[in-house]
Amino acid sequence: MQLTIISLFFCLFLFAQEVKAQLRNMPLFPEKDNKKKGTQIELDSTTYDPSPPDPIELDFLTSYYAQDGNNGAVTGGIGTEKLTDYTSKVILKIPMTKELGLNVDAGFDYYSSASTDLIDNVFSGESSSDMRVHGNVGVSYKLSPQQTFGLRVGGSREYDYTSFNTGFNYGWESKDHNTSIGVSGQAFIDKWKLIYPTELRRQGALVPTDKRQSYNGSLTISHVLNKRMQASVQLEGIYMNGLLSTPFHRVFFQEQDAAKVEQLPGTRLKIPIGVRFNYHATDWLIAKLYYRYYWDDWGVTAHTASVELPVKINRFLSVYPFYRYHTQTAADYFQPYKQHTLDEEFYTSDYDLSKLQSHTYGAGIRYSPVNGLARMKLPFKERPVLMVKSIDVKYSHYDRSTGLKADIISLGLSFSF
Repeated sequence: MQLTIISLFFCLFLFAQEVKAQLRNMPLFPEKDNKKKGTQIELDSTTYDPSPPDPIELDFLTSYYAQDGNNGAVTGGIGTEKLTDYTSKVILKIPMTKELGLNVDAGFDYYSSASTDLIDNVFSGESSSDMRVHGNVGVSYKLSPQQTFGLRVGGSREYDYTSFNTGFNYGWESKDHNTSIGVSGQAFIDKWKLIYPTELRRQGALVPTDKRQSYNGSLTISHVLNKRMQASVQLEGIYMNGLLSTPFHRVFFQEQDAAKVEQLPGTRLKIPIGVRFNYHATDWLIAKLYYRYYWDDWGVTAHTASVELPVKINRFLSVYPFYRYHTQTAADYFQPYKQHTLDEEFYTSDYDLSKLQSHTYGAGIRYSPVNGLARMKLPFKERPVLMVKSIDVKYSHYDRSTGLKADIISLGLSFSF
């Protein structure tokens, strides 16, 4: 899979090089004018650009995630939540011209889950593991020195789920570079393959639809307050409709032993508001503070606060410890195992919608020399050198009040050529 992705990106790179070469070789003047006898052609300084082409940037990201707990939604809020997930992703940014850029990213997630394995009430079944592949293609265009506009399309697919997305973004920056405004919007069109718990599969359609649509809009305003302080505010709105429950999540009731399929409303409105504040305390220490308030019409309100403290060891090496705290109220439709009653219209025992507090803490290390970590020769005249720009390694531990614990380690490599 990784070899396929790398080959795809290499082909895109060669195609981009060919297009750029063709653009450069196009004559600035008609050929018949150039061949006139006695005509002297003068170079126009406004069209001649001696500067080298902007570099192509390539980022490779990979991570390993493992969790465990005892509130599996597949088994009605009790049972294992053990899961492992391996993620790999590449991001490619190709400057086609001074104004136009091509952005491509693709990757996959491979997970193994003891929880979803119990959809069939047996271990080591077909649902014990799955892979999601995803990709996006976008273009960005510099409208002026202060304005940029972009479009993107993409999609993802796994065994029981297919998603298509499209979006746009617009950015504006003041002439003194102290203030910037960003506006973006995105739409997701999703379709499920309806998989019910094994004992409920002969009861017909148990959910109203197999489709879901999500629409996301955001506004970000950033401002440099002074030489040491910078702040930004982000307002988002997310509207979802369609199948918002998971068809293989069981729910158990007080009045009976048999389970039903999770049922949730067909619409959901989410409004997060986030504030960031960066303070350069010294030449070697930056305090990055973040707070987010969240509200939705399912009854969930949440508060999230985090702090990151990047410390410069020297010009090239930095270490950044971080901590994140999250608290939320329970959704109106959540109850633990066997606490729901049969007269309820909507019900879930998914502990992601329960009242909870969580702590995430860890640290990362980044090494980024000015001249790069390493260089490699490439068989291209225009871009003969591939440079490894930086390496980033991060570890974090997640601890939730419901008993869920998780660990994640990630690696990032940045290249340019």
